[in-house]
Amino acid sequence: MAKALDGVKILDLTHVQSGPSCTQILGWLGAEVVKMEAPGGDITRRQLRDVPGVDSLYFTMLNCNKKSITLNLKSDDGKRLFTDLVKRSDVLVENFGPGTIERLGFTWELLHQLNPGLIYASIKGFGDGPYTHLKAYEVVAQAMGGSMSTTGFEEGPPLATSAQIGDSGTGIHTVAAILAALYQRVATGRGQRVNVAMQHSVLNLCRVKLRDQQRLAHGPLAEYPNEDFGDEVPRSGNASGGGQPGWALKCRPGGPNDYVYVIVQPQGWAPITKLIGRPELAEDPEWSTPEARLPKLAKMFQLIEEWTAQLTKGEALERLNAQDVPCGPILSTRELIADDSLVANEMIVTVDHPERGPFKTVGCPLKLSDSPVEIERSPLLGEHNDQIYGGVLNLPAAELASLKVNGVI
Repeated sequence: MAKALDGVKILDLTHVQSGPSCTQILGWLGAEVVKMEAPGGDITRRQLRDVPGVDSLYFTMLNCNKKSITLNLKSDDGKRLFTDLVKRSDVLVENFGPGTIERLGFTWELLHQLNPGLIYASIKGFGDGPYTHLKAYEVVAQAMGGSMSTTGFEEGPPLATSAQIGDSGTGIHTVAAILAALYQRVATGRGQRVNVAMQHSVLNLCRVKLRDQQRLAHGPLAEYPNEDFGDEVPRSGNASGGGQPGWALKCRPGGPNDYVYVIVQPQGWAPITKLIGRPELAEDPEWSTPEARLPKLAKMFQLIEEWTAQLTKGEALERLNAQDVPCGPILSTRELIADDSLVANEMIVTVDHPERGPFKTVGCPLKLSDSPVEIERSPLLGEHNDQIYGGVLNLPAAELASLKVNGVI
């Protein structure tokens, strides 16, 4: 069956996580992704290795469904080959530091001249302005995009989230931008410049906190558990951040992830009171309405936790769901990687690798009925040099050998 992006050629100059997470999804959707690495390879091939001398899981889990070529872009021959690759590509994606590609002589104007249909996508830490040339990493983007200031408990320091909203979050934003540019090209025939900043992507994911910042002008935020409010949105622990209060509640036997997250909707209060053995609270005017409960959310969740603490999180999930109460157990990484439903949905996938053997990776979260995804292993460094340079660019064998000897590829 044909894939959604069959025939789309991606020249992937990305490294580490934000860029590779983007191009991997494009590869899952059927694009041909040619990952161009310096002769030494993407740095993550060597970072956090669990098996000596083998590409790390950091690399293999971000670079499936790609081909690998090596190229020294600082050499004249490298620039010549890069020019030829640009001419045959639909999309160029890079996440180098600001100005890196330009310093090599490849401005947007030149790239557009070489290939008027090219979509040139760049991932940077920040947009134009005072932060443009700052180095950005995952947690730096979280710090400057609104996430850290609103994550954690009121009395504690700002906290990072372990969800990679700065890196992989920016990657998926870039996927959306590239697909939009490809669609527009159908009508215009022209490529375009695409820029996505990590700070901007994190901010987009924190929009509810910007909503609440503006609501503060009209008084305290009643659905927050905080007692005091200043002129900034406070850290509010495990509060849901939405219109319905929620909290993580302890379960039996009391391990670090023995919790269930429970949301109390207006229509869910009466069923909850029956479950916890306090049915009278459903009619008590001190508890019966959301407005009555908001000033005492801590006490409300304490009452529910006295019940959940006697159950495992699985038992709590079953009983709450039977009453249509929104909830979810806190699943650890150990539980997730062995979850049968995630395996059945191809979100936990086992992939064979020629050097490390089988490993598990996260599958494609985008499910298209006419474009099924087949997860292919990540490439070895330079594995496709002969195929791309010889078979696609038609370089003779003697020239390929010379390029290897001279360190160009």
